Amino acid sequence: MARAPRQADIAAAAGVSQTTVSLVLSGSTDGSRLAEATRQRVLAAAEQLGYVPDPVATRLASSRNRMLGVYTFATAFPTAVDGFYYPILAGIEAEAAALGQDLVLFTGTGGSGERPDHRAAIRRTRIADGCLFFGRHVPEEPIDWLLGDGFPLVYVGRRDELGGRIPFVGVDYVAASAEVVGRLAALGHRQIRYLRCGDDALSSTDREQGVLAALRTARLPVRRVVVRAEAEAVDAGLISRWVADGVTAVVVEETDTGDLSAAALAAVESAGLVCPRDLSLAVLGQPKDRPDVSGFEVPRWELGRRSVRLLVDQITGARRRTDQQLLACRPVPGSTVGAAPTAPRR
Repeated sequence: MARAPRQADIAAAAGVSQTTVSLVLSGSTDGSRLAEATRQRVLAAAEQLGYVPDPVATRLASSRNRMLGVYTFATAFPTAVDGFYYPILAGIEAEAAALGQDLVLFTGTGGSGERPDHRAAIRRTRIADGCLFFGRHVPEEPIDWLLGDGFPLVYVGRRDELGGRIPFVGVDYVAASAEVVGRLAALGHRQIRYLRCGDDALSSTDREQGVLAALRTARLPVRRVVVRAEAEAVDAGLISRWVADGVTAVVVEETDTGDLSAAALAAVESAGLVCPRDLSLAVLGQPKDRPDVSGFEVPRWELGRRSVRLLVDQITGARRRTDQQLLACRPVPGSTVGAAPTAPRR
């Protein structure tokens, strides 16, 4: 098998020194007296010989190799086209390409037997210039270690762990959720239930905070409003009991799986209720394949794009390492929310 071409081969083909080849291929010719014709001759020789630079050697020489890591704590990347994460990944890919960056995808398996939140698994990301992280929770010890070592990283989603030192691009779920509940209050709803998952992820807590803030602003009761449940516990019986107790609107958290909102919508239908005639229902997010449902749209493509931009700005020193950004959501009026019933329901 023929060996791969080296810089010495390019130097011989272009009739220049190996130092000149190194300068041209590293892009370090600024301030030098190297003629443009010489530079073009070196590039042509490299292309003709099929030269591919060693990324490890390039990193050692320049401290940067234009590779960004993307780390998920799952065992496989969530790449289903109709999944929650797909638009985020598409935004990441689009912005990385626009900035001339390659992507390295890391999963939580790693092939070495460690847990996905173990330092040994996460430290693999250091082969890249910096890394984006996905996950509802933060493994504080390894992330703290990366931050302390000066490694550029950005979380996709708001984080407040580690004393607020984690750079992130997140979504303003507090404001978006408050807007949804404020709309219900303006439509005359006085008895509202908020259905959220049992997980204590920050995105869930932010949504709840927005719901309660809007209720207090409207001078509505907050006691017994929040109900934690998993999807399998949400059925027609639960919804019917709420309606019998005078509940006129239900607000549901939309998680990355969409299971809870799907269960709530199915339960309303099974109970023989029609939205919004019998019950208004809003989702804090946008259920898959249900544009008719009232709620808000999470800017997932922009979330991915802005995360890449922030990471690259970190790597190049254009931004502080502690930069944090929140993106607004677009309200989705839908057709499942209406005025509160004014007459007793049978």
